Amino acid sequence: MSTPTMAPSVRPSLPAMLLRTMRPKQWIKNLFVLSPLMFSQHLFEMRTLLLGLAAFAVFSLTASAIYIVNDIFDARTDRLHPVKAKRPIASGALRLPAAWTTALLLGALALVLALLIGGDLGLVIAIYLVMNLIYSAFLKRAVIIDVMTIAASFVLRIVAGAVVIDVPMSEWLLICTSLLALFLGFSKRRHEITVLEEDAHIHRPVLLEYNTYFLDQMISLVTASTLICYILYTVAEDTVLKFGSKNLLLTTPFVLYGLFRYLYLVHQRNTGGDPTSEFLSDKPLVLNVVLWAASVVLIIYFR
Repeated sequence: MSTPTMAPSVRPSLPAMLLRTMRPKQWIKNLFVLSPLMFSQHLFEMRTLLLGLAAFAVFSLTASAIYIVNDIFDARTDRLHPVKAKRPIASGALRLPAAWTTALLLGALALVLALLIGGDLGLVIAIYLVMNLIYSAFLKRAVIIDVMTIAASFVLRIVAGAVVIDVPMSEWLLICTSLLALFLGFSKRRHEITVLEEDAHIHRPVLLEYNTYFLDQMISLVTASTLICYILYTVAEDTVLKFGSKNLLLTTPFVLYGLFRYLYLVHQRNTGGDPTSEFLSDKPLVLNVVLWAASVVLIIYFR
């Protein structure tokens, strides 16, 4: 009786590896670009909608360029991570020349498209690229500053969404977005420490400066601040005057549940390392966000 032979593993194609390294699932973060469109009451105007979607596409290309650069910089430490070690660059399946070339082409394409759409959007994209390159090279090793830089990246998404449709930027929206991004960033650091334990600082040197107690304090602070900021926004005089209704306050339970649900995932299920994956895989969280967005649209546009 002959011994069965194992089928040889199929090496992914270069386009498949590049697409995986671009992380299209992470593009969901760029939906923040559409926030100014929704809250500016221009969501159902074709011109502004197309501009918002164009800004979303440009930001997705930009973010993918940065993801590739991050994987290049982190290849050595990613090999020590139980999940990231399987990434094309960390595993050695994707060569550095191809990765660098793709990152440069994506970044250049995004910048050119942004300039064609509008000069202000081009400036925002340029700032995002420079800031994240500095983050990859230096700032990711600076305690607290590393998470604050991530939060700044989310703020730039809001700025991009506002400048592309030429509407004033809401200070409330910028503050709430910053706090939410800090909440997600510190939760991610906590997950990394919990999963990697004594090897955490080897994977990410800045984790040597963190511990779970300190991170829990930071998470508690930004959780409360996010909720309070959102409530104050809904009852602010200019908000009520703009939307002609006080009913936006009724969306607060969705925000509260979303924060509590994510804390549950972090502390009870020991997840939170990838906010996008958590959002896409946790059905209650997905449903909550959909209901929040639907209720906001109903209140703003169908009062």
